[in-house]
Amino acid sequence: MALYYEAASLLTTSPDGGGSHKSRIYNSKDLKSNPAHLFALISEASKWSAVLKEVIEESGVLSVERKLTPSLALLLVHDQLLSKRGIVAPASHPFKVAVTKHKARLNAEFTKARLRRGFASLAALRAAVSLGYGNKEPSLAGEEAHLEAALKKGRTTWTHPRWVRINTIRSTLKEQLATTFADSTRIENIEELLRCSPDSQGHKLLHIDHHVPNLLALPATIDLTGTSAYRKGEIIFQDKASCFPAYLLNPTLNDGDIIDTCAAPGNKTTHVSALLQENKSLQRKSRIIACEKDKGRAITLQKMVDWAGVHDMVSVKAGQDFLKLDPENSAYKNVGALLLDPSCSGSGIVGRDNIPHLVLPSRDIGSGTIKHGKKRKRPNQTNAPKPVADTPPEEETVVDASSNGNLQERLRSLSAFQLKLISHAFRFPSARKIIYSTCSIHAEENEYVVIEALRSPQAEQRGWRILKREEQVVGMREWGIRGDRQDCERLLDGSTNEEVEAVIEGCIRCEKGTKEGTMGFFVACFIRDAPLSMHAQVGDPVDVNPSEDENGSSTHALDDPAWQGFSDEDSVVTSSQDAPNPRQVNRSHKQKNIAKRTKS
Repeated sequence: MALYYEAASLLTTSPDGGGSHKSRIYNSKDLKSNPAHLFALISEASKWSAVLKEVIEESGVLSVERKLTPSLALLLVHDQLLSKRGIVAPASHPFKVAVTKHKARLNAEFTKARLRRGFASLAALRAAVSLGYGNKEPSLAGEEAHLEAALKKGRTTWTHPRWVRINTIRSTLKEQLATTFADSTRIENIEELLRCSPDSQGHKLLHIDHHVPNLLALPATIDLTGTSAYRKGEIIFQDKASCFPAYLLNPTLNDGDIIDTCAAPGNKTTHVSALLQENKSLQRKSRIIACEKDKGRAITLQKMVDWAGVHDMVSVKAGQDFLKLDPENSAYKNVGALLLDPSCSGSGIVGRDNIPHLVLPSRDIGSGTIKHGKKRKRPNQTNAPKPVADTPPEEETVVDASSNGNLQERLRSLSAFQLKLISHAFRFPSARKIIYSTCSIHAEENEYVVIEALRSPQAEQRGWRILKREEQVVGMREWGIRGDRQDCERLLDGSTNEEVEAVIEGCIRCEKGTKEGTMGFFVACFIRDAPLSMHAQVGDPVDVNPSEDENGSSTHALDDPAWQGFSDEDSVVTSSQDAPNPRQVNRSHKQKNIAKRTKS
């Protein structure tokens, strides 16, 4: 029953530090349950909560089984009605008995709830709930036609696929196609996969991505967590857009050592490692220095590094704030490239703006309907109260609904922090490439930050410019969605068309909910043509913590039976950073500073 206790606790308590359920689950050290199972239960129960609330209230279970809390009842009834394995507990456990002895009544009310929503089958209702429909309060008239139209509309929208990166440190694309995905049908057009309805559980399609090597798209419903390839770290769940930073960096021997400045959970770190390893001509290995300020997330990062098999290439700096690294320290004399994926609003994450609102059942509605064992007299339908989210404050899942004014203030603060990171990265004397990325759709965190960075004194003095589209690696050069034209033209007012186009085409965007199947994302690369410092020798040993003592060795991920690997989730902040307004950055530098560098 630990699974249900822990899930109920996560549903009914608000974290002091914020964060999504996913990040709280995978970063927790105290959970006994399988993180993947726990997250799946919470996500699915939340999607179905309005339907299950109605079922529980109409059946009157809570009025009889007083030991059940509303949150436990929701989770247990979900598994009783919707999970193939049923309630995961011994048959004699009191909570399981409290639900299963009413299974006939619960099934009957579940059927009625489905019919009231106008669905002829459970499969149709499942599909509707997966699309965000069906988990609605039924109205008295016209609901059937409305929901049928909504379902049809929803099935023509683009679903988000399951993106899987082949970890070439441990396996190859050829090996995985012959083993893990041997029974999948390969398709050339990803749109065919994205049109699959969520009820196509057995539809095994596979698309090999045309932009990023060793990347596969599969139906969202596929579960690979039980496969040998996943357990061994041969495949990694990582959104296509999240693969862009490492691929755009295109690391080579000439880049020297690489710093991943905000590295947890480690998908991008391990991707850079794999790309370096694929270069068979390397005679000396570049080192990757992975900084993570949060020590808890650094533990997750180290597990990811070990799980992916790149511990001999990556030095994890647990608790290290990148802004406190001294660029002039000899430990970083070989650093030729940096990866910046800082905290951001997370507005591009799929599902972030439509998280299902959790509603819990009430004991007051339907009370006494089972207790006396009599046939319940159904109240007049026209006078029946409509189900409402009758949820106590301590048992409510709150979705951030900041006002537009608060959002703008937060974006200004975030962009100032992001600009500060880029400016610090510019100071590393041997650096020649800097990747900047966010999982944000807001120009304030994307084009605005890039343009302000190009205007900075550091960029002017050290010769930093944006990597032009024609200079990018082929997959990124062929990606069609570029920087926001309107914002770039506004921010670069006074520049020549050539200068504006260089920035627009140099920036790369991804949009969520489109036929590309990506999350919302932004990435750009800063480069300078100056050679590495003469004293920099690639392959020199790197002091993992030059300014502090070693943190000691970490436990190998595969020695931890409770850890189940990773899915892709980027760093997202939940509160504003204490940073100056970026619009206070001095804009007095002439536009010719950008012109001089974009023409090079």
